[in-house]
Amino acid sequence: MADRLGLRCAPASIARGEPLGGTASRVQRWLVVEQPGAWGREALVESELDRTVATRLQADARRHGVRVLLARRIGDRRRHRARRVFLAHSGVERWWIEQLDLPDDRPQDLLAIDLGAIAFPDPPGIGEPGPLALHLVCTNGRHDPCCADLGRPVARALAAAHAPDVWESSHVGGDRFAANVVCLPDGVYYGRVAPDTAATLVARHRAGLVDLEHYRGRSCLPPLVQAADLYARRHLDERRIDGLTVLGTRPGEDDSVVVTVQQRAGVTLEVGVRRERSPLAVQLTCHAAETSRPWLYRLEAVREA
Repeated sequence: MADRLGLRCAPASIARGEPLGGTASRVQRWLVVEQPGAWGREALVESELDRTVATRLQADARRHGVRVLLARRIGDRRRHRARRVFLAHSGVERWWIEQLDLPDDRPQDLLAIDLGAIAFPDPPGIGEPGPLALHLVCTNGRHDPCCADLGRPVARALAAAHAPDVWESSHVGGDRFAANVVCLPDGVYYGRVAPDTAATLVARHRAGLVDLEHYRGRSCLPPLVQAADLYARRHLDERRIDGLTVLGTRPGEDDSVVVTVQQRAGVTLEVGVRRERSPLAVQLTCHAAETSRPWLYRLEAVREA
């Protein structure tokens, strides 16, 4: 229905001034599988990957709480002799990436990967140490047109700038915030990334700095805590990825929470955040058949503890 009405969720989100903070998907365990070719709406089971393998891998990933993403090299849909696979853990204090190459003609080898090992804060040694950072640009247009319309220009811009370790990826969550870039292993989500600033954003992230203008949150944190983290960073102008640590949370009344954060070599803050439903009922994706009222996260107070 949404497509027939010509709705595009990302421009609509911008037009209503929807904030980015607190919108990163909740993920701490990742499996990123290289899979060239076209992806369907449900990419893992609607791609050229063997359907039986994909279905079993999907079930195993759900059992272990692992998010599976498909990835392809930017602008390259050719088959390769080896399939690159990344395992990543995005913990609150510890994060890592491992990588391994599997034969492209043996997709069943994916089922031998111990997905349970991704839960632990130390690398399991399943593969070799991965890159310093992995940058995934969602271009899954079959899932949502905005991801293709806005994500592909960002991917091409990063390729033209020779940004390292950048891949196109399947759906990462938050179509209306396209173009989305997810950075592993720290699990930082960026939204509304533009082609002309994407290379600078990625370069700064690799240097350990968060782009606060496009920061959606870290995937290891609950949404209210993600929002508090962003408000604290803005209050302190703290851009270092590891510049803030969440010390604890204290629930308040009526969907509110007080989050205590400590700045590295700096102050300790108590940040009060309340969530409330948007007053507007909106279509959250281009394909949405019904409207929803997304959560908004309001700052109530910031004070030194």
